[in-house]
Amino acid sequence: MQLIWLRSDLRLHDNTALAAAAARGPTVAVYLVSPQQWLEHDDAPCKVDFWLRNLREMSQSLGALNIPLLIRSAPHWDQAPAELLKLCRHLKVEAVHANEEYGVHESRRDEAVAETLRAEGIEFHSYLDQLLFKPGTVLTKTGTYFQVFSQFRKVCYERLHRSMPALVKAPGKQAALDIASDAIPEAVKGFATPSESLRALWPAGEHEAQRRLDTFTDAQIDYYRSERDFPAKPGTSQLSAYLAAGVISPRQCLHAALQSNQGEFESGKVGAVTWINELLWREFYKHILVGYPRVSRHRAFRPETEALAWRDAPEELKAWQEARTGLPIIDAAMRQLLETGWMHNRLRMVVAMFLTKNLLIDWREGERFFMRHLIDGDLAANNGGWQWSSSTGTDSAPYFRIFNPLSQSEKFDAEGVFIKHWLPELAGLNKKEVHNPAAAGGLFGVSGYPAPIVNLSTSRERALTAFKNLPSRQPVGGSDE
Repeated sequence: MQLIWLRSDLRLHDNTALAAAAARGPTVAVYLVSPQQWLEHDDAPCKVDFWLRNLREMSQSLGALNIPLLIRSAPHWDQAPAELLKLCRHLKVEAVHANEEYGVHESRRDEAVAETLRAEGIEFHSYLDQLLFKPGTVLTKTGTYFQVFSQFRKVCYERLHRSMPALVKAPGKQAALDIASDAIPEAVKGFATPSESLRALWPAGEHEAQRRLDTFTDAQIDYYRSERDFPAKPGTSQLSAYLAAGVISPRQCLHAALQSNQGEFESGKVGAVTWINELLWREFYKHILVGYPRVSRHRAFRPETEALAWRDAPEELKAWQEARTGLPIIDAAMRQLLETGWMHNRLRMVVAMFLTKNLLIDWREGERFFMRHLIDGDLAANNGGWQWSSSTGTDSAPYFRIFNPLSQSEKFDAEGVFIKHWLPELAGLNKKEVHNPAAAGGLFGVSGYPAPIVNLSTSRERALTAFKNLPSRQPVGGSDE
């Protein structure tokens, strides 16, 4: 008997571990419910709900192939080795198959499971699946992990020119086993069920993920570069939640993008090239997670920035979290996050820079808040984005580059369509006033909408001073040729 241990790979197609298990003999699938660990990782309730809904779809797909899906409880990952061993003994499992996951806790869990199983004579096989390249295989000439994205991308392109990662076929139907699938829990204690309106935005299942990918690469990818920064336009693929849960793979995305661009990833349609670039950013941050494990321990990538004099400003942090900053583009973006479990990528940078630069509040506060609300929450991408915006990370924005929320708003939501959608209280303002109601409404601003909690120019100066006062900004170690 073979056991496929499902984690962030909730799909039938192009699933390396699942295909490998099924090729070796009769297969059973298992998923571990780990609420204590999820809480420690700040996983959002809407994300846990999304996993459960996708598991339901996965159970049906596997059921059609006579592969039972079992649900087991390991509240904390420390309990995973014992729980899996017990199941393996019960089912007389010869080998366990799993797709690699990255991050300190994930690596430790998998090492512990492998050790426990092998001590009992049970094989443990792990596979490259959620990345195009295995971490540790894309390195500088001196053998270190890249710290600069453009150099990392160049090596990825060279590798892709030589060989393209192939898609893996879905397994065929196996002979029926005398094992019933378990019911998928409707909810998990500690994680509230999100609203129906949020769930409706993110239908579960591979079919939906593939539909989104097809729609995007057929119709929208040509406009991706020109429209992706405008939050009121449907310029992005809306696939991030499906990628984070592994309902679709980066290989499937890459193949679809190349197909829309006559097999080119460096030339041809700029939209396709730009989107492939985003897939490689995702890849880059996962490699950083492995090469520089401190980033999964809430540490700054650039150690010297640990000395930054962050402000303790609980009221301002709360205003940011609750969309009450008095800056419409910030508040509209935060409402989008709170109500949909997602935020437009350009706005993730704008709100992150506002928190870390204008309010000078520690990036870790923002990183945690995002993880607790994002349906596509992913440690590597979220951490990478926050550290980029706060100038503490790899290849990050120079500390003196500080987005001005007003000019970002005027540039990327010129008509105020996005702002008015999320802040209907500002619907009566014209397209000039809507970006900065405080300047429009005389002495008291606009009724019912707060005044800005911070002066943008003086707070910018405060941030520049804080960064200038850091000890010498040394490179992190290792060089990039």
